[in-house]
Amino acid sequence: MLRFAPSPTGDMDIGNLRVAILNYIVAKQKNEQFLIRIEDSDTKRNIEGKDTEIMMLLEKFAITHNSVYHQSEHLGIHQKLAIRLLQEERAFICKCTEQDLEEAREIAKKDGIAYRYNNRCEILTNDDYKKLKESGEPFVIRLKKPEQDIINNDVIKRSIKTAPNEVDSFVIMRTDNTPTYNFACACDDMLSNISFIIRGEDHLTNTPKQMHIKSALGYDSDTKYAHLPIILNSDAKKMSKRDEASSVKWLFEEGFVPDAILNYLILLGNSKTPKEIFTLPEAIEWFNLETISKSATKFDITKLQFINREHLKLMDDKQLSGLFGFADADIGKLAKLYLEECSTTNELEAKIRPIFKPKNFDGEWGEQMRTIESLISEAPAFQTFNQLKKHITKESGLKGKNLFKPLRILLTGAENGPELSEIYPLIKSYILEVAS
Repeated sequence: MLRFAPSPTGDMDIGNLRVAILNYIVAKQKNEQFLIRIEDSDTKRNIEGKDTEIMMLLEKFAITHNSVYHQSEHLGIHQKLAIRLLQEERAFICKCTEQDLEEAREIAKKDGIAYRYNNRCEILTNDDYKKLKESGEPFVIRLKKPEQDIINNDVIKRSIKTAPNEVDSFVIMRTDNTPTYNFACACDDMLSNISFIIRGEDHLTNTPKQMHIKSALGYDSDTKYAHLPIILNSDAKKMSKRDEASSVKWLFEEGFVPDAILNYLILLGNSKTPKEIFTLPEAIEWFNLETISKSATKFDITKLQFINREHLKLMDDKQLSGLFGFADADIGKLAKLYLEECSTTNELEAKIRPIFKPKNFDGEWGEQMRTIESLISEAPAFQTFNQLKKHITKESGLKGKNLFKPLRILLTGAENGPELSEIYPLIKSYILEVAS
């Protein structure tokens, strides 16, 4: 079983989407189930509707799932597992105040050492737990630190050893009796029997804690981990919400299509792919997680634009026309004529829309345009551009740029672009609408 576990606390970013894509691919390759877990336990940060938005985005990328649930549904189970750890003396209650902890941090800072919890509350018993509950005095539950090193044989990062003091005796249940991220995550992975966890390397410090939680709960099934290198922005810094391109929603708004975004994210940090332009079903055939670089990789918008252009070329003509409000393969073919100079659907729309909008007859070529418009409105239907050109030349006497400049503006709304002989066959059925 593999999983994707997003939080409904903001827009999905490309790092999260990359995690979803790769988990889905590996699940398909292994013929295992793939579940979606909405990690909504941090109720203060949840944004209403973001869970639905996440599911809709995954659907756009054809990432299907076998099941989906909200982590908050398991609150009762998390609480029971924490109590069990208390009863088995693998965890302990802690009533240290934030002031107590801050003072300990300051002492560690002055001594030049890393702060570690001093286990001052580890002597508290189950009887103390009952008394604290009755009194209403705030407390947390901490898991006792491990007794030996925790080894994670990461698929990408290779062997990582974490000493007991680095794991420390950490909080698993907050004062409001809700689980911390690591506890809820580890419990749910255990309950769902997740066998392979692929996620960003920002979780590297969480992994030994989650491994320790599962071990303390007696879960001995082997879980493989793969931590993906971070994605850098153009300044070689970790991409954040301040980087517009980090938002999947922003990429859609800019005119990038799902197949291209997916293609690019699979390529990131992965030089050993059989080809550069591919679809999700193709990637499932050959993708190998172990070929991904250990190093951070830089987001390259120019590369994404190139990939987007290639996918627009591959798109079904009628489907492409639908992006501009048509259901006509000829309009899809028309859009593809502009792909030499365009790379997004927004850029294509800026070329296609003027063709079908009323033209401006007040410019330098207005008089000639009026003449040509009148001739076209009264002319028979011509199959080729040469036939149309001959008719206009004969009836108007216009030649050279006095013919071609106003004719191009009348037919395309622009002074430059692909050859009119290529454009005309694709717009001839709309000619009266176009030439007006």
